[in-house]
This record gives sequence, structure tokens and C-alpha cells, in this order.
Amino acid sequence: MVAVPEALAGLTAIPGVGTAAQLREPSADAELLAVLPPLAALLPGGGLRRGSTIAVRGATSLVLALLAAATRDGSWAAVTGLPELGLAAAAELGVDLERIALVPDPGAELVPVVSALVDGFDVVVLGPARNMPPETARRLAGRVRNRGTVLLAVGHWPGADVELSVSGRRWHGLTQDGHGHLRSRDVVATSRGRGAAARPRTVPLQLPAPEGTVADATRPERRLVEVAG
Repeated sequence: MVAVPEALAGLTAIPGVGTAAQLREPSADAELLAVLPPLAALLPGGGLRRGSTIAVRGATSLVLALLAAATRDGSWAAVTGLPELGLAAAAELGVDLERIALVPDPGAELVPVVSALVDGFDVVVLGPARNMPPETARRLAGRVRNRGTVLLAVGHWPGADVELSVSGRRWHGLTQDGHGHLRSRDVVATSRGRGAAARPRTVPLQLPAPEGTVADATRPERRLVEVAG
């Protein structure tokens, strides 16, 4: 696990590791990074489209779940602006922590840090940027498109290609007298956006499921997604 932005140059110098733009291939599949099966219905094409900006509102756990399949498949991801990120929860959701770089608090250098991360990683997660000027957001989104990266913005993002939101939270595990252990949480995930994502999509999920994973809550058996690799 990498913890400082200076490691970007070192990562891209490793044989077999390149920038997000270098990793692109001239095929339709290369334009999409995989997501866990229960999340595929939320996204146009069933995956994270390179060059897109996705805003995620209501659950950091959904952001982490979106990283799971991509990092397991060999993609590199960077997370900045989330100093309280739960790495144990990320691992339970299937994220490969060996392919995650952390910049917990970019401070006043937020825009330069995000720009550098966009140049070097397949997926960049950006914590809440409440004071991000719209023109700066557009400039960063343009860089994301040019580099073929995926930007996952926690909270609102002006002009996002896709916006995901979580509602209807219901925890399971407590008895009527308030005792017991929280085992799973039912949520409703909704996506809307532009172009192919213009039509809203809604997917009931267990996030997390009893094993800390993600499950499709519409199936009677609530099949767990295998995340052990």
C-alpha cells in the first residue's frame, strides 16, 4: 500500500506498470473496468468507463465496492481526501490494498494532487470537495477524459457523467430489545446521468452483506459475491 504522492513516479517506473493512458488498448473491453456483478446494472456498459466522472452520494462503502473488481483485475487506484477511510472495510469488500495509493489530506494542493493522480492511475477516488469551483471541476473532468482515467467523486460533482446515490438503509442483526450484532444492510442504489445513463436505474443491494461483501438483494437466496479472488 502506497501512502505518499511522491510514489507516483516510482510506481510508473516499475516494469509492467504504466499510466492510465498507457494502459488503454484499442478494444471495446479495454474501455471498461470491471465492477462486482451486483453493481453492473447501475453503470452504462456494466462497468467503469474510462474517461468518465462518477459522483457517489450517500455511502462511502459503495465507492469502495466499485474499486473491488478493478483492483483485483490488476488496475491501480488512488484515494485522496478521505483521511478516515476504513481499510479493513475496503478489504472485506474485495479491494486489493496492494494496488491502492493513499493521499489522506492533500490540503491546499488538492487540484495539483488530483491532476497528478489522474495521470498515473486507472481510478482516482476524491473525497468531498465542497468548495470545488465548477470551472475547476470541468478542467479536471477534461483531464480525466484525456487520460482515460475514472474519477469517483464522493458527494456532488458538477457535470458528472453518472451520479450514484444510496437510500433506504435498513440494518439487520439487532433484536427488538436492541441487542445483537449488525450483520448486513439493505440499501437501494440509484444511478442517473447523461447519455446512456440518462434513464434512472435502481438496484436493491446488501451493502455490506453478512460476509462484508456485496450481494444482490433481489435474489431470494441473496447470493454473496465471491471476493476472495
